Amino acid sequence: WLDVGRGAARTLAATPARRLAVVGALLVLGWGAAARGRGNGAAPTETAGTATTERRTFTRSLRLHGIVEAIRSYTVAAPRLAGPGLNSLVITKLVPSGSQVKKGDLLVEFDRQAQIKTSLDRQAEYRDLLEQIRKKEAEQGAARARDETELQQAENDMEAARLEMRKNEVLSRIDAEKNAQALEEAEARLAQLRETFALKRRAAEAEVRILQIQRDRASGAMRHADENAGKMSIRSPIDGLVVLNTIWKGGQMGEVNEGDEVRAGVPFLQVVNPEAMQVRARVNQADVPHLVQGQKVTVRLDAYPQAVFAGRLKQVAAIGVTSGLSQKVRTFAATFSIEGGDAKLMPDLSAAVDVELLRLPDALVIPRDALMFEAGQAYVQVRSGGGFSKRPVKAGPMSDHEVVVESGLAAGNVVLRRARAGGAGA
Repeated sequence: WLDVGRGAARTLAATPARRLAVVGALLVLGWGAAARGRGNGAAPTETAGTATTERRTFTRSLRLHGIVEAIRSYTVAAPRLAGPGLNSLVITKLVPSGSQVKKGDLLVEFDRQAQIKTSLDRQAEYRDLLEQIRKKEAEQGAARARDETELQQAENDMEAARLEMRKNEVLSRIDAEKNAQALEEAEARLAQLRETFALKRRAAEAEVRILQIQRDRASGAMRHADENAGKMSIRSPIDGLVVLNTIWKGGQMGEVNEGDEVRAGVPFLQVVNPEAMQVRARVNQADVPHLVQGQKVTVRLDAYPQAVFAGRLKQVAAIGVTSGLSQKVRTFAATFSIEGGDAKLMPDLSAAVDVELLRLPDALVIPRDALMFEAGQAYVQVRSGGGFSKRPVKAGPMSDHEVVVESGLAAGNVVLRRARAGGAGA
């Protein structure tokens, strides 16, 4: 080829007819070389790559996305306090998020000054009411003694009037009428005193009862204030990791800090056991048949891409829920246990779960983009000499990126990969 080229160059200075003949010969030789190249197989282009077949373990997996949650945890909420007007509490001490705590360690402390003041106020009120009741009972005792003396005197007057009535037979008519009138007046006075004293006793009992009710209320308020003061400190019932929840505060979502107000009953903190965590994910109904309890999975945290954890499928919900986009598509909740523990495992982190659906050891594997089809027959382009030749193969299980070749290739063969749009193949 080089000699022909040099000869052609020397003849370029010849006549125009000879020059045209030489150019034609060069074109024929170039076409023949290209034809020989096509006959041996297409050579890889700049936008195509190659891959070497190898035997190794082939796996096919299903990727799911879910949220990390604790299996064993303790939720801390702002305590609900007894008594009116106690809707929010101010945090004075708070364990930072991510802290390791032991059972009995202080987690959070709220301002207890209001509870202490309420307890002291109710205690003073309670003692004052006790004194009022004692004084009222003493006054009523003295009044009762006076009333009983007056009542006894009225009874004596009535008995004396009756004795005088016995003398009426020997007295004049006028004196007899006077005695009868005196007896009538004595009986009327006695009846009036008895009725008046009964009303006075009921009124006195009502006054004391009112004070007793006020005393009991003050006692209850004092007891509630003491109990509320005891709720101002919350300690951890378990060993674990502190995780602060995101709550609505100050017009936006955020974690609580010391000095913040928290409404009663709002959960704002968790103590989780990082040694027992799981991932809860949703599975499309089409993928549910591929899941079996106990399947091995690999868990990766979106926040920590380098962190990889082994796990297993715990369970799949028996009832699915419809999607908001289509009533025909259902998803099922699935939980995956995470083996081992790590400080990075915290609730509410997003995670990817790869469920191993198939494992084939010692399989001959090629990239999926190296497999091509023609008239229903799978084939690959195998390096042969200076080019590539088409070779039929039998394809086995596939994943998103790889395919198992059951026959037609051997380990070490170099196969051509389809060109990727916009660049060279890997």
